[in-house]
Amino acid sequence: MEHTEDVIRARRSVRTFDGKPLSPSDLESLSAFAEQIDNPYGIPVEFRFLDATKQKLPCPIVTGTNHFVGGKVRKVPHMEEAFGYTMETLVLYAQSLGIGSVWIGGTMDRPAFEQAMELTGEERMPCMSPLGYPATKRSIKETMMRKAIHADSRELFASLFFDGSFGKPLTREKACQLAVPLEMVRLAPSAVNRQPWRVVVTERAAHFYLKHTKGFVSQPVGDMQKIDVGIALCHFDLCAQERKIPAQFTVHNPGLQTDPDTEYIGSYLLS
Repeated sequence: MEHTEDVIRARRSVRTFDGKPLSPSDLESLSAFAEQIDNPYGIPVEFRFLDATKQKLPCPIVTGTNHFVGGKVRKVPHMEEAFGYTMETLVLYAQSLGIGSVWIGGTMDRPAFEQAMELTGEERMPCMSPLGYPATKRSIKETMMRKAIHADSRELFASLFFDGSFGKPLTREKACQLAVPLEMVRLAPSAVNRQPWRVVVTERAAHFYLKHTKGFVSQPVGDMQKIDVGIALCHFDLCAQERKIPAQFTVHNPGLQTDPDTEYIGSYLLS
């Protein structure tokens, strides 16, 4: 997938589709791409492409498509971050083909989708997404949902990214070569648009953290906000790769002082 920055900037969550089935060539491309996606944790994520009509999969917030994709992952440490990274890679590839999507973790018939995914006792399906060609106009329901969560707004750059330590906001100018990858993080989607990622940039690393939202309850299928940070890691990594910025992922807590609601996730070491 090329032009990652353009794809990220263009993508919007889509819940209203035009009713046309995905073309066989697009389905084939999605399926082939899904099989070769990796993530920094090396945790396998398996995708299945589902037919809502044939498999009786109701989803009340989606109209105009019968195509869905679900992902399943073994319940192991860092499964949420790995899932978020991997599924967002697929979502961005779909966008590059002109195919719309939206992350769905709760507003679905979960038992029906989990049965269609054929989960084992050790597997979880944190999220799924519809797939289809976007309608020219959003439904009233979708418009109201986007307005309720301020879907098109994002936190300021200086509120999310820090220079050397928490409490010292990072400017785009000081971020230098990381300014665009971090901007792609800022634009990432998240559950209820909470944007829980925080990044501390030092001379030789970008350290990613999760700022837990008070009252945001972790689900039995996984911590949705860790999935959000996985999405952020995906945006940063794909953009850094495209810009040929040497960045190696590691999980090694640098010990920076944080508040009790902030959790270290992982780092990109810069050479």
